[in-house]
Amino acid sequence: MPSHLFPWQVSDWQKLQSLRERLPHAILLHGPEGIGKTNFAERFAQSLLCQAPLADGQACDACDSCGWFVQYSHPDYRRVRPEALDEEAEQEGGDAEEEGEKKSGKAAKAPSKEIKIAQIRALADFVNISTHRQGLRIILLYPAETLNSMAANALLKTLEEPPPNTLFLLVSHGIDRLLPTILSRCRKIALSTPAREAALAWLEQAGVPDAESSLAEQGGAPLLAQAFAAQGGPEVLQELLQALSRPSADQALKTADRMQKIPVPDVVSWLQRWTYDLLASKLSGRIRYYPRYHKEIFSLATMASTDGLLELTQRFKDRRAIAEHPLSAKLFLEDTLLEYASAFSSR
Repeated sequence: MPSHLFPWQVSDWQKLQSLRERLPHAILLHGPEGIGKTNFAERFAQSLLCQAPLADGQACDACDSCGWFVQYSHPDYRRVRPEALDEEAEQEGGDAEEEGEKKSGKAAKAPSKEIKIAQIRALADFVNISTHRQGLRIILLYPAETLNSMAANALLKTLEEPPPNTLFLLVSHGIDRLLPTILSRCRKIALSTPAREAALAWLEQAGVPDAESSLAEQGGAPLLAQAFAAQGGPEVLQELLQALSRPSADQALKTADRMQKIPVPDVVSWLQRWTYDLLASKLSGRIRYYPRYHKEIFSLATMASTDGLLELTQRFKDRRAIAEHPLSAKLFLEDTLLEYASAFSSR
């Protein structure tokens, strides 16, 4: 957890301070993925538990409470998230076992990408015991849209009869995927998307190569751009975009073979953005995600009909909804890329 706010979060932080005197029982922070919402929420939680907060409301980072918090051992703080995020954190910290060390007879069960009802029920003991130093207890839950249906209903019951001295902090990348009844019981705060100049300055300071293109390719989300660059993603993406700029059935099959080990949702998301740029260039002459390929995009846009691109956009949206668990990644990508190529072969 960074020990500071990101530069573009200062104004949102100042607005949030007005709630400190009379906290609601639930706050929902929402906005696009990759702008630092979870870090913002954690900094706010830490500041509320801090024994000596600074004049601007931020945590002192020096008291006992802050020490416990950064180690995720504060007695009045709980973090609820999918198991998959815990595993990612362990791998980033070097705690994951080397490949091949796990020698059980069965394949290890994949960590859940949902927040389960057992995780919500496990909060019962936490909210029913006295708080440390008779203060506030805080539960951070993210991403809130990963609550499965049973977990969402269990959380709703808690929010309907909130425990005393308890604050629920929810973070969401897409509040349209949350139950309306949960939304109605939260104070909703939209966090600002960073201005392009501020995001670029931060990425350049972080040493991200070709920051301008990386930021555009991730929809203006600087944290996604930084993580994507750190994982070597740009090289894979450029390979796909070069193939998309020369659509053909043969190219589709070759690309599907090379991309089959890449997470399918990622590939489909890149395709969606490419198709968005094709449609946008045809309708308005503008490109959002892949400006470095503007010549190829404008040329391809003249080869496809508006109706064809609209239909392709909808088809890729439908494919993204089922891309998490394809029976065969290669066959799924072959079908998807062939469908893309066909949009340019019928004219």
